[in-house]
Amino acid sequence: MDTDVIRLLDIRETPLSVDEVFAAVGHPTAGGTDLFVGTVRDHDGGKGVTALEYSAHPSAVAELRRVAEKVVADFPVSALAAVHRVGTLEVGDIAVVVAVSCPHRGEAFDACRRLIDTLKHEVPIWKHQVFADGTTEWVGAC
Repeated sequence: MDTDVIRLLDIRETPLSVDEVFAAVGHPTAGGTDLFVGTVRDHDGGKGVTALEYSAHPSAVAELRRVAEKVVADFPVSALAAVHRVGTLEVGDIAVVVAVSCPHRGEAFDACRRLIDTLKHEVPIWKHQVFADGTTEWVGAC
């Protein structure tokens, strides 16, 4: 497996840059690049959301690498990047950016979807939702 295609993996407390992630996956063999940006929305389950507080287990970066390596093993990835934010985020803030470039667009779409879906289910990052009515709820990786 060519893990040199994994260009950027990180969990940060600082605002995320879509440009940084997109630049990380540029590759001359890539005919398609798919980029996913997850933002904080103002609602969940019919309730207004005012903020999200993300936290991550110390193993989260290692788990993110494991997920990325699996995507690279299953798809013809030219380059891959994934960055997730932790800390308190307001509505509209970017929480996660992932990107995958592949020789063809269909492969890039499929690989990027697998990357974000698996990250959300397997990487130990939890969010604490703060609702407009003052209640809160924890949501996290399985």
